[in-house]
Amino acid sequence: YVVYAPLLIGCTTIMYEGAPDYPEPDIIWKMVEKHKVTRMWMSPTLVRALMKYGDEWPRKHDLSTVKIVVCAGEVLNPPAWRWLSQTVFGGKVPIIDHMWQTESSGPMVGYPYGIEEIPIKPGSAGIPLPGIQGDVVDKEGRTLPPGEEGIFVVRKPFPGLTQTLWRANERYAEEYWNQIPKCYYTGDAAKRDEDGYIWFIARADEVIKIAGHRIGTIEIESAFINHPAVAEAAVTGEPDPLRGEVATAFVVLKKGYAPSEELKEELKKTVRNVMGPLVVFGNISFVEKIPKTRSGKIMRRLIKAIITGSPLGDYSTIEDSTAIDEIKRALQGPDVK
Repeated sequence: YVVYAPLLIGCTTIMYEGAPDYPEPDIIWKMVEKHKVTRMWMSPTLVRALMKYGDEWPRKHDLSTVKIVVCAGEVLNPPAWRWLSQTVFGGKVPIIDHMWQTESSGPMVGYPYGIEEIPIKPGSAGIPLPGIQGDVVDKEGRTLPPGEEGIFVVRKPFPGLTQTLWRANERYAEEYWNQIPKCYYTGDAAKRDEDGYIWFIARADEVIKIAGHRIGTIEIESAFINHPAVAEAAVTGEPDPLRGEVATAFVVLKKGYAPSEELKEELKKTVRNVMGPLVVFGNISFVEKIPKTRSGKIMRRLIKAIITGSPLGDYSTIEDSTAIDEIKRALQGPDVK
């Protein structure tokens, strides 16, 4: 993706080593202007991180050479999509999401830019791409109707798909092909709309079940980002004796906003205005950073382990291990100063 493919087709790749907000929050936009970048790849995590610094930083630079921006790693939440599309690029550049896995060696769901420009739906990863027989199914592998939540699978092998795990053929068969009959199991909960677009809502094991209602963590996080004070949010389920689970959120605020009990109540109302009264919160904590992998995925499994006091397991892919301490401190005492 980063080295061989661009070289094979004669592209110049700009690789930047360092923090995306140092020495100033416009270092990325400076590079785009200086090198006349035409295509950008950004993780949604990076988009949300740049959002918190405000609109003035990208507006200082000439970004007119950019023809397309592609995002992956996490769902590109609609508020983050709108900021990048309208505020940064003035609605002149397609901002497209897509979904793939390390195991797939390339996109499975996306917008087929270069083949056909289909309408962009903010929050959707797009459609199954050519060669991918994608479907949303129940646990028995039955196709689900539009709007109904299930698991995204691929019905047949495809070019680039890994053929095994190193010295673990049986584990590969069990984890990828025996979870749902005759399907490649992605482990992602999703739903499909009437137009065939796929909407990913959480990892299958990260869906929160509140009083019998299944709610995707990504849906709640997207609702949080609708509030002007929120740069980023991570949501996970917390055991609750009455409801089975409740939602617990860790929120990173934009510059200029301070934690307060009043802001917590505002955020609860924002989520409920978007999603209705089904979302019940155990707690909302304000933090400076959220545990993420180096590729930009929020480590919700790790956050849930901290909340429940379970073993943290392997977190060698974490971008910044001090984010673990942030979560622990938030849980230990009042975060309102």
